[in-house]
Amino acid sequence: MADTRPAGISQHWRRGLHALAGLAAGLPSQCAVCHAWPAHRLCDACRAQFARPGARCGTCAAVVPDGVAQCGECLRHPPPLDACLAAVSYGFPWAHLLAQFKFQADPGWAAALAGLMRQAPGAQAAIAQADLVLPVPLSRERLRQRGYNQALLLARWLGSPHVHPHLLLRTRDAEAQSHLTRAQRLRNLRGAFMLDPLLAARASGRRVLLVDDVMTTGATLHAAAAPLREAGARHVAAIVLARTP
Repeated sequence: MADTRPAGISQHWRRGLHALAGLAAGLPSQCAVCHAWPAHRLCDACRAQFARPGARCGTCAAVVPDGVAQCGECLRHPPPLDACLAAVSYGFPWAHLLAQFKFQADPGWAAALAGLMRQAPGAQAAIAQADLVLPVPLSRERLRQRGYNQALLLARWLGSPHVHPHLLLRTRDAEAQSHLTRAQRLRNLRGAFMLDPLLAARASGRRVLLVDDVMTTGATLHAAAAPLREAGARHVAAIVLARTP
């Protein structure tokens, strides 16, 4: 079993990174979308324009018509998630902002993006009811390259006292997912997650909330939910910032 806990990154460094992100979130800034000044990183007008809440499938967060609780795909093939929430649809301006957050060494986005996630319909109740809030882990190599796990930063900024970054582990890196079909993604991620054997009992009978930045086909979240189900979790939900159309 590969050790997927952060390598080469000290606890003090991670605390400092989180503190720096919090400091950056509180400073006057220019809106990254409309360039209004002074403003937060994302001004209120752009939040209102680009993050309008809408009807989404309760188990995969895909956009659905008003009044529809669950999409046809989830009705035909029930997913391993009891609920799934998303703040926005992946596209302008979120694709660009997420790229800054993930690939341009800008963890300061965590507070603003987690704030959007908390505003998603049903999000505050899901966060409050969760016994365990688990960020989807990165592979050891990806974490070394990036320096931080964006899902963990988002999870911490959601405001729950029940974030456990080391309960869910990634056992191996997987092939890049962007060019794969959903079926290929599921095969690619089979067995990619496990629970820490010393901590796995904590999931039994608990309500678990998985946290990630983007959901595309759901393959990653479904693979992460599998060991939680096996450990006896009674409710497994997920919350993401962005859901692809």
